[in-house]
Amino acid sequence: MSVAETTETRPTADTAPEPPRPVGTTTGTSTWRAKLAAVAAVLGGTALIAVHASFYGHWLIDDAAITFAYSRNVADGFGPVLQPGASPVEGYSNPTWMVLLALGKLVGLFDHGTLFGVNDQILFPKALALACCLGVLVLFYFGAKTLTRRPALVTFLTGAVLAAIPSFVIWCFSGLENSFYALTVAALAVLILRAVQGGRLLGTQVAVGTGLIAMLAALTRPDGIIYAGAYPIVVLLFLKRELLGRSVRAVVLSVAGFAVPYGAYVVFRWFEFGRLVPNTAVAKGQEPPTLDDLARPGEIVSYVGWLVVAIAVACLVMLMIRPSKLRTGLIALLAPFGLTVVAYIVLEYDWMGQLRFATPVWTLGAFGAAVVVVEALAAARLRGRIVLACLLVVAAISSVSGFYTQGTTYRANVKTAFCIVAERDAQAVNGFADILKLPDTAQVGLIDLGGTSLGSRIRVLDLAGLGDKPIADYLHRADMQGLRDYVFTKAKPELITFIGSWITTLQFDKDPRFDQDYVTIFVNQPIGNMTVDSRNWVSYHVRRDLVDPAKLAELQAYAQKTLPPILELNKAAGLRGCANIQPGMKVS
Repeated sequence: MSVAETTETRPTADTAPEPPRPVGTTTGTSTWRAKLAAVAAVLGGTALIAVHASFYGHWLIDDAAITFAYSRNVADGFGPVLQPGASPVEGYSNPTWMVLLALGKLVGLFDHGTLFGVNDQILFPKALALACCLGVLVLFYFGAKTLTRRPALVTFLTGAVLAAIPSFVIWCFSGLENSFYALTVAALAVLILRAVQGGRLLGTQVAVGTGLIAMLAALTRPDGIIYAGAYPIVVLLFLKRELLGRSVRAVVLSVAGFAVPYGAYVVFRWFEFGRLVPNTAVAKGQEPPTLDDLARPGEIVSYVGWLVVAIAVACLVMLMIRPSKLRTGLIALLAPFGLTVVAYIVLEYDWMGQLRFATPVWTLGAFGAAVVVVEALAAARLRGRIVLACLLVVAAISSVSGFYTQGTTYRANVKTAFCIVAERDAQAVNGFADILKLPDTAQVGLIDLGGTSLGSRIRVLDLAGLGDKPIADYLHRADMQGLRDYVFTKAKPELITFIGSWITTLQFDKDPRFDQDYVTIFVNQPIGNMTVDSRNWVSYHVRRDLVDPAKLAELQAYAQKTLPPILELNKAAGLRGCANIQPGMKVS
């Protein structure tokens, strides 16, 4: 008989019912203890994650605010645009996360002001991320129940491991979609696991359900499309000749459950945005993986610690030697986990650091590691338990030390904070626009898109390509000359601002038209610690035909009055919050 069969099976050592309890005993106390243990494990693990998340203060990555802007305009009835009245460009790659934020705005929890005295543009995404982490642990508890008699312990250990990993916590609470992505991957893995363990793998509900969850993953991150293969792989792993017909039918149902709604969104994308992929994918220029990329899992192993990984693998091998229901479940888990690693290999290096694309690996890896370690300890004899426990202590100390270094280093130099961009650039752009009396249809060419798209009263032209189709195409072809031709001859933004080395990357500093057509309002040269000061390496420029000497002096005076205090604060306040960012606002 196969685990995929839904017919009744004979009792085995794993499935035989428990013997009758002695007369006079009840199961009520045990049931309540189990429920309390489950609640304590989930809440305890979630609390640990929340404590670690608080370590990074109010920081959100500025790219998250791009999605915030789209969610605002969807909720306000302007459609999926970066700013009201702008042309539709899919400058986000996380439709499900965008919809969740839009729903938050519709019910008054997001982009309205403050919640408990905190900007709800900061608090709501973080609260939503915490809810997703709680959901992940709830799912893992129900998955663990099919693998071990200690599901609460496994769940709490999973939460503790996830809470210890800076990469997981940083990106789940960055304002980006990582937390919901982790939830979808966990849901897919647990559904497959419980179906295999319960002999329902080929059931219609399971097949369609896996397809729908994979669709949610694919609409949360583009690489999530890979999880459409999880269910077919598991069916293949447990394939029996006599079940071939049912297996094919189940796989077709799963593929249909994925393809129909996902295909509908692709059709919508084509008609709404004129592309088959997100504009962000075009701008970033995702390339096929090379042989060198096969070594990228080493980054994950090095991050978490070689000894921890070696112990987990050894425990897995020990448990896989003998046929058992546990081994069957572990095989079912290895399929989606393997896909998380493949997805990480395929994706390009990410400038934001801290292995941003490894969130699904941490999610399923932590759960699998907790299961195999707990079960290996239970299966080992006393001497083996002592040896394994000592190795675990040494490995934990080594890994936690590395995690602490990773976390504190990132905390000291967080990447492109949303509030820094919003306060620095939104204030400058709005002030300049008011002095120049620019209409709302005027444009500012910029690099940091998120906070400025929320706060600018004039249109934003994304020189990094995420929110602009022509520029995305030029960047995809690495055609910097064409990009500059487009900016100088077609777009002609009234204002331009650069951050970091982008003026060199896009070669504006070597194009004579830049000096001919634009004059500098303010420039803050890079000095000192480049990691910190790169967030302040900014310059602002205005089109020459818009100013005379008196007007330029007025712009420069405004910049000198308002920008230096913020730039000085930015050197040591990357974790700070900010007021709710709305179009046209000026930060005092």
